[in-house]
Amino acid sequence: MADGGMRRAYIGSFTAAGGPGVVTATVDPESGALTLLGGAGDVPDPSYLALAPGGETLYAVSETSEGAVAAFRVTGDRPELTGRPVPVGGSGPTHLSLYDGHVLTANYGSGSVTAVPLRADGGLAAARAGLLRHTGSGPHEKRQRGPHAHQVLPDPTGRWAVSVDLGTDSVRVCTLADGTPTVHREIALRPGSGPRHLAFHPEGSYAYVVNELTPTMTVCRWDGADGSLKPLAEVPVLPGPPTGDAYPSGIVVSPDGRFVWTATRGEDVLSAFAVEGEELRALGTVPCGGHWPRALAGSGGFLYVANERSGDVTWFAVDPATGLPRRTGSVAVPAASCVVFA
Repeated sequence: MADGGMRRAYIGSFTAAGGPGVVTATVDPESGALTLLGGAGDVPDPSYLALAPGGETLYAVSETSEGAVAAFRVTGDRPELTGRPVPVGGSGPTHLSLYDGHVLTANYGSGSVTAVPLRADGGLAAARAGLLRHTGSGPHEKRQRGPHAHQVLPDPTGRWAVSVDLGTDSVRVCTLADGTPTVHREIALRPGSGPRHLAFHPEGSYAYVVNELTPTMTVCRWDGADGSLKPLAEVPVLPGPPTGDAYPSGIVVSPDGRFVWTATRGEDVLSAFAVEGEELRALGTVPCGGHWPRALAGSGGFLYVANERSGDVTWFAVDPATGLPRRTGSVAVPAASCVVFA
């Protein structure tokens, strides 16, 4: 920790829309407030970030048509690029995570998942990246003509990597074989739902998939022993029909497993749910504090929203009894796209 014991946060943004790149901030543990320290615009469109377990290296996608991943040292106030970004062999990477000694990227434009090996010091290895190409399509004429991998993350056991594909209405459970992502099992969700992001329950027996093309969330049972996902129910994330555009984006499960929160662009709201066994009970919605909430993150009893089009990050104190968020502050970050915490 630095700055009198304050934790650090890292914010990604779209440089093509005026964003500063990757920004470092301190986090006040009492108020949740972010204070910006310094930014690095070395990499175009670092829209999603992931932090190494030691907290000294930060990884970022470059969400461009060429597609790349970059590594930064974050021991100071300004992120420092450690080397040249590594091509991922896919276009428009939108998400990344760490898995089995690799950085995995979900490449939305090309509908693929890439595994980039890591060096012992946390840097990106120059070895050829492994690539898994998704196949398939969905019924949505404009958005599902082909695969669009939107997220890839490890499951709670660390044994599996799970990729969520908006274009094929499916979730793929994968492992690495000689450094290349390999499908263990593919699970179909409702046609036309457009799954975007998935979050696991901390107990590891459930997973929640937020769907972009229909403002819903799919509750699933997860079995980490054999890498199986079973859809149980699909619930709306809004209390009624949308008034206009409604594209769910982020999803967070509370560390104690009692609550789930989602963000919806267009409607520009956060939705709160209580976890009741296999069911979710809607608690209500609150304004997200900006426009077009692209990502949602939780840390220290607060929720943080990266509002892309209004260019700010807002934070909310969460009532531990009711699970309802209450907006308590914001900071300007043009074209903000995600927030991660050390």
